[in-house]
Amino acid sequence: MMADKKTFEENLADLEAIVSNLESGNVPLEEAMEKFKTGVTLSKELEKTLSDAEATVTKIMTKDGQEINLKNDQDEGKE
Repeated sequence: MMADKKTFEENLADLEAIVSNLESGNVPLEEAMEKFKTGVTLSKELEKTLSDAEATVTKIMTKDGQEINLKNDQDEGKE
């Protein structure tokens, strides 16, 4: 694997390539297992990127520089 961190889009493209490769059914079992493991890793990385982005988007800055997490404010009182 390259040392450079790939973008979300590159990781997603890699995952899609793995999925379509596995769906073709023409992959030897050992290679399929390796690709599946890589796919799971990519999936987790993509999920983390999305949740980090969501956390960033749901915060706003007040005038004095305090962050307010909008997501937590919306979730209160739902249960």
